[in-house]
Amino acid sequence: MVVSSSARDYINRILQDISGMKILILDSQTVGIVSVVYSQSELLQKEVFLVELVDSISKSNESMSHLKAVYFLRPTSENIQLLRRQLASPRFGEYHLFFSNILKDTQIHLLADSDEQEVVQQVQEFYADFVAIDPYHFTLHVPSHYIYMLPAVVDPSTVQRFSDRVVDGLSALFLALKRRPVIRYQRTSDIAKRIAQEAAKLMYQEESGLFDFRRMEVSPLLLVIDRRDDPVTPLLNQWTYQAMVHELIGIQDNKVDLKSVGKFPKDQEEIVLSSEQDSFFKANMYENFGDIGMNIKRMVDEFQQVSKSNQNIQTIEDMAKFVDNYPEYRKMHGNVTKHVTLVTEMSKIVEERKLMSVSQTEQELACNGGQGAAFEAVTNLLNNESISDVDRLRLVMLYALRYEKDSPVQLMQLFNKLASRSAKYKPGLVQFLLKQAGLDKRTGDLFGNRDLMNIARNMARGLKGVENVYTQHQPLLFQLMESIVKGRLRDVDYPFVGNHFQQGRPQDVIIFIVGGTTYEESRSVALQNASNTGVRFILGGSSVLNSKRYD
Repeated sequence: MVVSSSARDYINRILQDISGMKILILDSQTVGIVSVVYSQSELLQKEVFLVELVDSISKSNESMSHLKAVYFLRPTSENIQLLRRQLASPRFGEYHLFFSNILKDTQIHLLADSDEQEVVQQVQEFYADFVAIDPYHFTLHVPSHYIYMLPAVVDPSTVQRFSDRVVDGLSALFLALKRRPVIRYQRTSDIAKRIAQEAAKLMYQEESGLFDFRRMEVSPLLLVIDRRDDPVTPLLNQWTYQAMVHELIGIQDNKVDLKSVGKFPKDQEEIVLSSEQDSFFKANMYENFGDIGMNIKRMVDEFQQVSKSNQNIQTIEDMAKFVDNYPEYRKMHGNVTKHVTLVTEMSKIVEERKLMSVSQTEQELACNGGQGAAFEAVTNLLNNESISDVDRLRLVMLYALRYEKDSPVQLMQLFNKLASRSAKYKPGLVQFLLKQAGLDKRTGDLFGNRDLMNIARNMARGLKGVENVYTQHQPLLFQLMESIVKGRLRDVDYPFVGNHFQQGRPQDVIIFIVGGTTYEESRSVALQNASNTGVRFILGGSSVLNSKRYD
């Protein structure tokens, strides 16, 4: 069960069976689905000479009958209308239509009626309606705008659209994996319950024939949970490579846009960070920042040794010969530059924002008790002119989540201090977070102070000391996976949908977080999968969060 392989296999099948020069036409969502599993050079190898968006294709009338048009679109009513208009006056020699999810019969009839010149060669459903950013991590890129947190009556149509998109993504994932899951959800979350029930309705009733795969001894488990159960993880600064890049600079569909942080040569303005395409990144994506620096230095040393190994580079011919002899040279050179650039930029940001001090207090708030010391540490940082407004806000949010019931007076003091520092970040944001994700709303043992086992674990960790103070936090997801592996996930907290129950421990588990995942959580999943417990996990979410996207 590797989501990136499933998505890649579909794109392979779309492109390899159509010979000749092609134009690949995508929509705003399928462009991300394709780009994370297929590189530009791989598209060229498949004779794809142009990639265009479906709405921009409509703006031109130029005939390109020498090209075969390969469409890969989500089956939305907007895309069907655009296609109908384009089929009415075709510009390409052939049309091959692929959709990322289930087509309605009415949509198929509409397309057939529009194809008066009979240019459409095929119409197929290829279920890749999710963005497979890592082997065990996918996203749907649904901006939630807090809509999932509000009661459905506030804006029923937006909540329905949000829910429909998630159900579409989950159904496509299980069609791609050729499995039908048993479904559970977090009892305290209305939106998790709604998505779980609608997914079950689709898979067991409306499209039960499509999901009628060969029975496995144990069905996979789909567990739908709510981001509000762990509001701490997205608020923390990160110190492992992939998570840190996303927190400090941002990653979108495995690409890092450096234009926002400074001036760079054209070929370095956008960097691709893919565990499938970059062996150094694959080996280091979960390593902490200190080790990354050492590993990059080692890579630079190796590169210098390789480039010195042929001193007679006098001419262009010599250079060409050298590159022929060392085909990894060019790739390695790009990799060295890319990772050195990223680590240098992040070091600057860490220094400018004094993130070592901020992060130490954040980790103390997330992992250890001691309310008096925490109040003093947060107050000192709020008074420090070097600390940015967004870091001040996050510190107060973390303090409020930890001590909301313990110290209302001191919490008000922090609110007042926050309000006096910056008009933009009002205490109202902290109060909204407490209202939506405070103690009364959460199912799990977020701070490890309810369950005796967690209390013992925290004490043991405190006595032993922590190897790295900056990476001591573990997401709540870690505990959830442990409970599943040990068969201790309580039915009362995570009920089943319908009468489809799990017999025995599941071997494959897809955990979907409504409201978004983090790279810290995807790291936990990868480490858990590497530990060979007999249970494989896949993590998915409506979006991928960092603290800016969460605040």
